[in-house]
Amino acid sequence: MSNQFYGTGRRKSAVARVRLLPGQGTFTINGKDIEEYFGYETLKELAKSPLQLTEKLGQYDVKVNVKGGGFTGQAGAIRHGVARALLEADEELKPVLKRAGFLTRDSRKKERKKPGFKKARKSSQFSKR
Repeated sequence: MSNQFYGTGRRKSAVARVRLLPGQGTFTINGKDIEEYFGYETLKELAKSPLQLTEKLGQYDVKVNVKGGGFTGQAGAIRHGVARALLEADEELKPVLKRAGFLTRDSRKKERKKPGFKKARKSSQFSKR
């Protein structure tokens, strides 16, 4: 049995490749510490939420490679990847993670722009006269 656990998380157009290693609880994203990478506290909490829920926060070092999307999408992708990696590490966490909705890939994406419209649904203002 290997000591490394992998999980791939996706959200919008962001893709996160997550690696869990037994350790002291360091969280590294693209070579930077999580405190340095995310400016908002809510995003840090979002990324760490599967570990907090399963009470495994100090047990694993998390190394993440994430690309694409914005920072909110990336945080969501990291959460999904960490949850999948935790599942690979311990299969008994599945009911807890599933109930919290961490294993479900959020399929919402940006809708494509339609011809004759400014954005996907925004049209120019209607003038009666």
